[in-house]
Amino acid sequence: MASTSRPLRGKRACKKIFWAVFPHACFILSLVIYAFLGALMFSHIEGNRKVNLSEEYRNFLQSLWHISRNLSDNMTENEEVFKEQIHGLLNTAERDWFVNPKDIWTFFGSLFFCCTVFTTVGYGNTYPVTRAGKYLCMLYALFGIPLMFLVLTDMGDILATVLSKCYNEFRKLQSKILASKLCSGSTCNKGGEAQSKVVISEPLTIMEVLKSQPGVKRKPIKYRNAEIFEMLIARENEYAKPARNKSIERWSSCPELDRGKTMSRVMENFDKIGKQVEKLDVPIVLMVLVIFVYISCAAAILPNWETRLDFQEAFYFCFITLTTIGFGDTQLEHPKFFLFFSLYIIIGMEIVFIAFKLGQDRLIVLYKNVISFCGEKKMPSKKIYPK
Repeated sequence: MASTSRPLRGKRACKKIFWAVFPHACFILSLVIYAFLGALMFSHIEGNRKVNLSEEYRNFLQSLWHISRNLSDNMTENEEVFKEQIHGLLNTAERDWFVNPKDIWTFFGSLFFCCTVFTTVGYGNTYPVTRAGKYLCMLYALFGIPLMFLVLTDMGDILATVLSKCYNEFRKLQSKILASKLCSGSTCNKGGEAQSKVVISEPLTIMEVLKSQPGVKRKPIKYRNAEIFEMLIARENEYAKPARNKSIERWSSCPELDRGKTMSRVMENFDKIGKQVEKLDVPIVLMVLVIFVYISCAAAILPNWETRLDFQEAFYFCFITLTTIGFGDTQLEHPKFFLFFSLYIIIGMEIVFIAFKLGQDRLIVLYKNVISFCGEKKMPSKKIYPK
């Protein structure tokens, strides 16, 4: 019997692990598939579009030709005027006049664009030009942004659990260290001697335990004996029951019951999404330190392939990305390498979201304290008049 129950327990444990991980894997896999489908769609629509040279492009070339014809070698006195004219002309130029769409809307470029859409970063460097691409971009964001927030909320529960456990373990370790420092050698030895002199007595019988309870002592003898007898019978019936694994019995006799129980647990896991983030209570300074270290690690790695960026610019770029500000002033030369940081972006956005949530909670508490303090000051004190 023991040999057959071990494989059943192993299968049951594997099923529990699988169904516990299933919701998290389902959300992440859905987001990955959604991003790949969007990359295929936008690379086909925007990459294969035809570039039509508009009248604005012809006017740009004509103005540039006039400026270059008036330029001569002895125009040093008009150099500032020439710079202003060139600067104003270049501001009217559009990037689509000089770039092939297929070079921008490759599969990796489109995938990077999709990531900037559903993460709400929106750098502005890559954007759809065709009418169909603009409409599809709106529909893509309409469904992709809620899916992204769902993944962030789900991963936030995992991150909040890890942070709370690490913080609690740190507090326990800190309390142990403080207790060991406060405990001097003499007092510890005295405590050890006192503990060595403790005599372990035999355990009390159930009759002695029942008689020692105050509720039993106060009752009359007739009712007290009846209550003791009923408690003894209940104790004997509890020990008389055979130890059987109910879940294995249900699984072996009726697998449908076990499947129903498993599905109910999966549904409970879906319902618990976002609960751990609300319960998280760690110092806001700790979250700021975690964000600083997290961004610093990426800022130290990113300049290895983005050679135009140093540590400070990479730190600025990562901060703008994780906070979903996305000015677009910093452009990546190799966005496909940055796609390997997609998991980094999702986790980092969740860390920033948790930090903002904790800051919001602290501000609410601060406002409550200020309002209650002002209310107590403005309330008139009650005067007691003598009768």
